[in-house]
Amino acid sequence: MTYKGYAFAALLFLPLAACGGGKEAAQQQQQAQAGPPQVGVVTVQPQSVTLTTTLPGRLTAYETSEVRPQVSGLITARLFREGDQVSKGQALYRIDPQPYVTQVANARAALARARAAIASTSALQRRYGELVKINAISRQDYDNALTQAQQAQADVAAQSAALRSAQIDLARTTVRAPISGRIGRSVATTGALATAGQANALTTIQRLDPIYVDVPQSAADLLKLRQKIAAGDLSRGGGAARVRLRLDDGSVYPIEGTLQFADVSVDPATGTQTIRALFPNPRALLLPGMYVRAELVEGTQANAMLVPQRAVSRDEKGNALAMVVGPDGKVQPRPLTTSRTIGDDWLVTGGLKPGDKVIVEGGMMLRPGMPVKAVPYNPNAAPAQGQGQPGQGQPAAQAK
Repeated sequence: MTYKGYAFAALLFLPLAACGGGKEAAQQQQQAQAGPPQVGVVTVQPQSVTLTTTLPGRLTAYETSEVRPQVSGLITARLFREGDQVSKGQALYRIDPQPYVTQVANARAALARARAAIASTSALQRRYGELVKINAISRQDYDNALTQAQQAQADVAAQSAALRSAQIDLARTTVRAPISGRIGRSVATTGALATAGQANALTTIQRLDPIYVDVPQSAADLLKLRQKIAAGDLSRGGGAARVRLRLDDGSVYPIEGTLQFADVSVDPATGTQTIRALFPNPRALLLPGMYVRAELVEGTQANAMLVPQRAVSRDEKGNALAMVVGPDGKVQPRPLTTSRTIGDDWLVTGGLKPGDKVIVEGGMMLRPGMPVKAVPYNPNAAPAQGQGQPGQGQPAAQAK
C-alpha cells in the first residue's frame, strides 16, 4: 500500500476511535452520576436460637404381651374380634373346662376326707393325754397319737392347697388379656389344641397409647451435647427435652413428645446410643415398626448469630466466605466459621461481630474495596435485573 493509502486509512479510523472512546466515557460518566450499586444487607445481631437434630427412628409399642395358654386343652371359643381394643382381664379364649372341673371336685373331696380325719385323731390325742398322766398307757403310745393328729392337720393344709391349685387351673381355661391394648390376629382357631407354655403365642396385644420412638444417635455427638450443656453454652430449661416427629410421608405429627432416656451403653459395632422418646398416640396414628424422623430439641443457645445461606459462598479451598459492607461503605470479604444450618440460615461461630452488615442480594459482581449503597434486604421483593447474590452457582455449602 502506498503512503497515500495509509494516510487515508488513518483518517477513516480516527472518527471511529473517537466515537468509541466517547461512548465508553459516557457510560463511565453515567455510572458516576448514578452512584454506587445498591445491595441488600442484613444486620447481624445476637439472638436466642433453639438447636435441633433430626435423626431416623422406629416406633415401638409401649407394652407388648404375647398371649399363651397356661393350661392344656381344646379351644372351644374365641371371644374377641381381631384388631379391636381390649381391656386388661377381658376374656379372649375359652379352653374345654371339663377335665379341670373334675380335678376341682377330686381336690374338694380329698380335703373333706382330710378334715374328717382330724376329728378322730384329735379325739385320740386328747384321750391318750389323760391316760398318760396316770401311767395307764406308755409314753410311746401318746407320742404316736400326737403325731397322727398333727399329720391329719398337715393333710388338711395340703389338700386345701391342691384344691386352690385345681381352681386356678379351672379359671385359666378362660384365657384373659394380661394388658390393655390393640389385639392382633389370632393364630389359633376354635378346635385347636392349646398346650400350657407352648412356644407359639395365640395372639399378641400391644399398647399403643403412648408409644415409644427409638432413635440411634452417635455417641460422639451426645458427648459434645453434654459438654456444651455442662459448659453453659446450651440451656435445656426445665422439664424433659422436647421431640417432634416427621412421618414417612413427610407430614409432621401434631403432638410433641418427650425424651425419656439415652441407653447407658454404646453399640461397639456402630458407635451409637439408643435414645428413647415417648409420644401420646390417642388416635392410634402411630404404629409399631413405622419409620419416622425425630427432631430432637437439644437446647437453646443464647447470643447466636445467624446469616442467610444465600449470603455465604465458598472460596477455592472450600472455606465459608461472606461479603460485608464496612463502616466506610465499601465491600469487605469476611471469612466465616460455621457450625450448622438452622432452617435457611447458617449458625456462625466466628468471623462476624454484632452490627456487621452482610450482603445478601446484589453482590455477584462486587469486588473488595468497591463502594456500595446498603439497603435492608427484603426477602419478598424480586431482585433487581442484573443483580445476583453471593454464593449463586456455588456448590452446596457444608458445615465446618
